[in-house]
Amino acid sequence: MRPAPSRDTWEGTAGGCAPRPPEWPGRSRLRRLPFGTYTLIIDQVPKDPYAPPDTGVYRVRVERAAGGLNTEDDATPIAEVATCDYLARRFAAATQEVGGGRRGTGNSGVITIAPPGQVVLERTSVVLDPKWLEVRCFVGLPARGRSINAALAATMLLEELPEIVRSSLLAESLDRGALDTHRQAVEDARALRSQLRPRRLVAFVADGAVLPRVSGIDPHPLTGPGVVPFTSPDSLRVTLDTPHAGPISGMGIPEGITLVVGGGYHGKSTLLAAIAEGVYDHIPGDGRERCVSIDDAISVRAAPGRSVTATDISAFIGCLPDGRDPAAFTTGNASGSTSQAASVTEAIAAGARLLMMDEDSSATNFLVRDARMQRLVPSEDEPITVFLDRVRQLHTDLGISTILVMGGSGDYFDIANQVVQLIGYRVKDVTEAAQLIAAEVPTGRTGEGLNAFEVPASRAPLAEGIDPTNEFGHRSVRAPAAARLVFGREEVDLGDVSELVEPAQTLAIGQAIERLTAEFDGERTLRELIDQVVAEVREHGLEILDPGKRGGLAGFRSLELAAALNRFRSLRMDQVETPNRP
Repeated sequence: MRPAPSRDTWEGTAGGCAPRPPEWPGRSRLRRLPFGTYTLIIDQVPKDPYAPPDTGVYRVRVERAAGGLNTEDDATPIAEVATCDYLARRFAAATQEVGGGRRGTGNSGVITIAPPGQVVLERTSVVLDPKWLEVRCFVGLPARGRSINAALAATMLLEELPEIVRSSLLAESLDRGALDTHRQAVEDARALRSQLRPRRLVAFVADGAVLPRVSGIDPHPLTGPGVVPFTSPDSLRVTLDTPHAGPISGMGIPEGITLVVGGGYHGKSTLLAAIAEGVYDHIPGDGRERCVSIDDAISVRAAPGRSVTATDISAFIGCLPDGRDPAAFTTGNASGSTSQAASVTEAIAAGARLLMMDEDSSATNFLVRDARMQRLVPSEDEPITVFLDRVRQLHTDLGISTILVMGGSGDYFDIANQVVQLIGYRVKDVTEAAQLIAAEVPTGRTGEGLNAFEVPASRAPLAEGIDPTNEFGHRSVRAPAAARLVFGREEVDLGDVSELVEPAQTLAIGQAIERLTAEFDGERTLRELIDQVVAEVREHGLEILDPGKRGGLAGFRSLELAAALNRFRSLRMDQVETPNRP
């Protein structure tokens, strides 16, 4: 397949460099350097070195035979995702080893690719075809001010890029064993995850897993003599089968309500974070590659100041003193409790089947209200129905499970199905002890909000509001970080959406939202629209969100897409009647 005549195509070899071309190829002129091992397709050059990297569209194409890939590498969708993810990592590593970083003004002098993290995701940065593989990267032509440094540009394109291709994409450099290990780790993780629902489990943490990370900003596994590998308590140990590693034993967390308790710094939040990231497959050696959770699990945190639009939070919030209707709650500055109530409701509406909460990132008055506070502040003066009084109904009425880290309140012992305690980073099943304490030491509190938990009212986005054009009238959809989405004139804070782990995911969500805005009509529900775009991506791949072949997108779930949309301050929605709610 060749590019359209209007594109510049250079064919090069990864074995060396060619003589410098007599002139820089203009966009209307076709130039081919006489090599043949790979093809460089230049679709678009940034207008200046200060332009964002994704405004340059460069594609490196290698014939499959030259890349040493066989049919097994993309025999299934899982294998294809794993292979492309592996090649993206190899190319990214090669750009660090060969390239010289930024050399010149702005973003110039750099060869790079959307950097993969610790999880394996579908990516548009590497595409596999029956005949070739293609890497979509950014080449920032080196500049002095707004003028190209021609000599350095020649070095980058005729020496550095060929070496990057040679060391990452060609058969001579392909580590077949490493690629097979990468693919098999993903296939094993998918096999583990597929066994959870039939076993009535919501998560699995393998024995021997390394859960702690280097730091809160470094997702690599912690190493050293002080690291304690995970060991399951005997009462919760299960054995699951995998196609490559064979039987794997570990802790299976059953459906229902699970408390994770223990002293400070004993590993409670680390365990919950590993379970939360279990919705993704991890790279070999990550330590969490055999920790999996059901696909529709999501973390819920308080997010004071977030925007909420026409959300039914009446299951948790009653009559508000300012007269606002909690059944259609709208605010541009939610409190800790109302933000968490909204996030729970929105997650349920988006299809979540497992909620994960940590008391450290939750609103205390949303989680619990003890007997003394009930006595001082009677229920008629307190609009909040705490999660403690709703969590069991979530499971019995809607089939939604909860895992909750709780170190400060034993009131949850009364409703927990299982309780595990972290002691020196080791897990102990203390369910019987917690139940005995609950029987011997009653809390004295009165249950509140004991009516059935209803499905939240559905909402339909209106046509006005969300706009991808910036103040200059240009389309602008960017993701400077995983927790930040810039959409036109609006910057959306996604800091409380914990399962977003790479900016490439956030950018893909931004592209999906732009695609959806044309469908906003005030009639189709948010859930219907999200399901539609997710189904399109599942059928056609992320390519449908990357028509410019820029290559900076990574896979996401419907839960994160819904969470991002719900945090737009410009979003306008109406509640609508649906068949499952009169």
